[in-house]
Amino acid sequence: MTDKAQRETIFVGSLEIEGFQMPDGSYRMSQAQAAECIGTTAQNASNFLRSKVFKALRGEESTDQGFETIDVESSQQSTGGTRINAVPLDVVMLFWLYQCSRGNKPALGLLAALATETLERRFDSAFGVAHSEGEYNQRLANRLQRVEQQLTLLADAYAEPDILREENERLKDQIRQLGQKPFAG
Repeated sequence: MTDKAQRETIFVGSLEIEGFQMPDGSYRMSQAQAAECIGTTAQNASNFLRSKVFKALRGEESTDQGFETIDVESSQQSTGGTRINAVPLDVVMLFWLYQCSRGNKPALGLLAALATETLERRFDSAFGVAHSEGEYNQRLANRLQRVEQQLTLLADAYAEPDILREENERLKDQIRQLGQKPFAG
């Protein structure tokens, strides 16, 4: 048994993620890839892990910094190894959830698709329905695409009232500049 983490490619729909299994059997993702999956930067993830929000979500008594630097087995290197900032999956999900609360559409789409797959897998299990991982990944990829389209339509629907509100404010400013009071009888 090795004291280094093992690396595998994990497919989440059409996303390819490098997953890491720790010597104790637990799983990690790299901090950088957790950010890349939702269209943000590793610095954004790092900032989250140092934030008061993260500390509040993890509990005030927690001294956990949210990541650890780990050594990873590398078959490509003859000497040395690869080191990454590894993040437990529950911390990855907290980061993605936090990003949803800040309006990150890729994070919202990914979590919505993953949540639906989780429910679907439980229903499949209860009803004795079996699907291959390939089928689940294809369904997830299709679901991610649909959610992306729905979010775009939703954003467009909300954009029109925002545009009208902005035009209304500009017109009121123009009326004020002409020395009048908007909506005065």
